[in-house]
Amino acid sequence: MPLDQSFVGRTYPPTAPYEVGREKIREFAVAIGDANPAYTDPEAAKALGHPDVIAPPTFPFVITYQAAAQVVNDPELGLDFTRVVHGDQKFAYTRPVRAGDRLSVGVTIDSIKSLAGNDVLSVRGEVHDATGEHVVTSIMTLVARAADEAGE
Repeated sequence: MPLDQSFVGRTYPPTAPYEVGREKIREFAVAIGDANPAYTDPEAAKALGHPDVIAPPTFPFVITYQAAAQVVNDPELGLDFTRVVHGDQKFAYTRPVRAGDRLSVGVTIDSIKSLAGNDVLSVRGEVHDATGEHVVTSIMTLVARAADEAGE
């Protein structure tokens, strides 16, 4: 059964603040294999005009994916997580994520489509710092695969 279109526009409460630490940024940069010194060396980041190290562009996935769990786990929506795959991810920045940021994410379901029996959800995460300044918007596409003919 396709997901209910009335959920389009549903907004979920902001997450608790996530404190971005230098070590978390360094670990993420190492994990993705990006040796940009602005991610690990405060002086290199300052030379580029930043107050401290900045995070790689995909770093917000760490917190926006957790925030999207509110959608996935919403019992009223009825999404079967065992059939969900991550289809796409985009980020639109106002400014880079920086060490010391305390970030919260508010999540909204932007669209629900049915394609070949699969449900495709677009989930938008608005990331703000502790002062309320917008930092980045995350657009995540989740695909709930259709059950096969055997119902599996």
